[in-house]
Amino acid sequence: MRKWTVGGGVIFDADRILMVQNHRRGGRTDWSTPGGVIDEGETVVQGLTREVKEETGLAVASWVGPIYTISAEAPEMDWTLRVEVHQATGFSGDIQIEDPDGIVREVQWFTRDLLPSLLEGQQLWLREPLLSYLDERLPDDAHFNYRVLGNEAGQLRAERV
Repeated sequence: MRKWTVGGGVIFDADRILMVQNHRRGGRTDWSTPGGVIDEGETVVQGLTREVKEETGLAVASWVGPIYTISAEAPEMDWTLRVEVHQATGFSGDIQIEDPDGIVREVQWFTRDLLPSLLEGQQLWLREPLLSYLDERLPDDAHFNYRVLGNEAGQLRAERV
């Protein structure tokens, strides 16, 4: 079973949150907070800081969190995912995409009221926790657990367990 650990970063600028548009295999695109897979030998915060710099050009000096965590298991595709989401306490730099993976195509600030429509149709394990956090509706343990059913990226169905 393949296992990933991912760091996600919530970055605010006044009443706006930073989102990145990702280009996925098969031509799909989605929006998420910046972040990515943590490399072997990195802590989540080290990997998150690196990923945010690559994807957005912004340097984050410190983080608080995790503010929430996510676990997802896809038994039909033989993978598990663990996500720690942290919030930046400040940043410097200018928006510039230097993503070596070529996944991030756009970086944009959005007001909170636009996020529900922006995230419409996105994977449940991405949409639900972020919107819950922004609406201050986190579960007591700030953890979200999902089972992902299906084996084709465009036809996955996630359920919260």
